[in-house]
Amino acid sequence: MADQLEAQARAELVARQGVGARYDAPEAPADALLWARRGTAYLARRINELSDSQLEEPGRAGQSRRETIARISYQARAFSHALEGIRVGMPRSWRETLDLFDGEIQDAETLPPHALRYLFKHSEVHLNVEWRDLPGIGWHAEAVDLSQSPATVVDTVLLRAKAVWSGAIELGNGGRIADVPRDFLRAIDAHWHHHEPAEPATTQTGGRDAWLLGLTSQ
Repeated sequence: MADQLEAQARAELVARQGVGARYDAPEAPADALLWARRGTAYLARRINELSDSQLEEPGRAGQSRRETIARISYQARAFSHALEGIRVGMPRSWRETLDLFDGEIQDAETLPPHALRYLFKHSEVHLNVEWRDLPGIGWHAEAVDLSQSPATVVDTVLLRAKAVWSGAIELGNGGRIADVPRDFLRAIDAHWHHHEPAEPATTQTGGRDAWLLGLTSQ
C-alpha cells in the first residue's frame, strides 16, 4: 500500500512539473537522495553562517574549514564526472575519478572566500543535475572499485550523504550529530558496518554516531 501511494505521489509531482522538468528516475534511491540533499542544504546553511574571517579559523578538532569545503566540493565534482560517464555509456572507475580531482583540492583551499563558496554551490548543483538526468538503468550500474570492492551508484549517494552531514559537523559552527537523520545513521551502519572493525563507542571517539559519520574526535 505504501509503495502504491509513493508511486501515485511521484506521478502527481511529475504531472505538476510539466513537460521538460527534471526529476529523479523511478529507480532512483529516494531515501538516500533525500538524506544527501537534506545534508547538503544543512551544510550550505553552516557555510553561509560563516563570515569570511571565520572561514579562516579551524573547525571541530582543529579541522581546516577551507579544506572541508574544498574536499566536499571536489567529491561532488568527481561523482558528477563518474555519473556522466555512466549516462553517456563510458563508465569510469570511481577511484580513478576521485583521484583525478585529488590534486585540485589543495589549490581550492587557497581560493578567495567568495570563490570557495561558489565552488561548493556549483559542484552540488552539478551533482544534483547528474542524479536527475541518470536514466533508470544507470542506477543499477556497478563501478570498478571503492576501497578495493565493487560500488554501485547507490553506494556513492550514501557516501555523499555521509560526507555532507559529517562536513557540516566538522565546520564546528553549530552542526550537531543530533540533527543527522536517525534512519540515515541506521542505513550506513547496515550498509558498511560489516566492512569496518568493531567500534569502541567511547567518549574518545565521540560515540557510535560520530564513528558512523567518520568523526573520531571531539
